[in-house]
Amino acid sequence: MPTPLYLTAAVAISAAITWGLRALPFAVLAPLRRSAVLRYLAFHMPVGIMLILALYTLRDFRPTDWPAAAPTALALVVAVGLHLKTRNAVVSVLGATAVHVVLSTFWLTG
Repeated sequence: MPTPLYLTAAVAISAAITWGLRALPFAVLAPLRRSAVLRYLAFHMPVGIMLILALYTLRDFRPTDWPAAAPTALALVVAVGLHLKTRNAVVSVLGATAVHVVLSTFWLTG
């Protein structure tokens, strides 16, 4: 059985580490707001992340197999159309996902 001193030390160390990890983001927040690198990343990363997600989603897309590729192709058209119309990534992603799920469910099981 651990001694009371050991338990107290373990709790104190755990509390100090937890508090430090939670306080660290607030301590470095002010210098980060003035950072040119952070401004650059905030401007360019959303486009980069969306590109990576789109490429990852389309990695197995085979346009030569039209019956299986149709739901993905139509959902891609819907995503682009919704984004051009609304300029809202959430609307375009949710709309295209809904179209893809519905088409995949009914198109292939038909």
